[in-house]
Amino acid sequence: QVQLVESGGGMVQAGGSTRLSCAASGRTFSTYGMGWFRQAPGKEREFVAGIRWTGGSTYYAHSVKGRFTISRDNAKATVYLQMNSLKPEDTAVYYCAAARSPVSAQTMGIMDAYDYWGQGTQVTVSS
Repeated sequence: QVQLVESGGGMVQAGGSTRLSCAASGRTFSTYGMGWFRQAPGKEREFVAGIRWTGGSTYYAHSVKGRFTISRDNAKATVYLQMNSLKPEDTAVYYCAAARSPVSAQTMGIMDAYDYWGQGTQVTVSS
C-alpha cells in the first residue's frame, strides 16, 4: 500500500504562482510513476502532469505546458507541482496519484494506470 498526502494550494490571484506537494509513504519502492490530476466543478477529472520515479521523464497536458512543472525528491518520496501564470480556469481540486506498474507516455495521462490516490487539495484562482 502507498499513502499519498497532498498539501499546498489555496487561493491565488490570476497570474500568480503556488506549489503543491504530494508526500508518499508506505511501499513507495513499488511506485513507477506519479501524476497530478485535477477536477473542476461539473467536469471530469483530467490529467495535468506526470513523472516517472526513475529517470524522471515528465509529461504535461497541453493546457498547462510551459506554466506548470512537475518534479520529485526521491529522498523525501515527494512529488511537487509548481504552478505559474495561473488562470481562473486552473481552479480545481488537484489530486496526486501513484502507479505501481510501469507507465509510458501513452498511459501517463490515463486514470486507470494509477493505483493510489490522495485526498485532493483545492486550488482557487481569482481573476
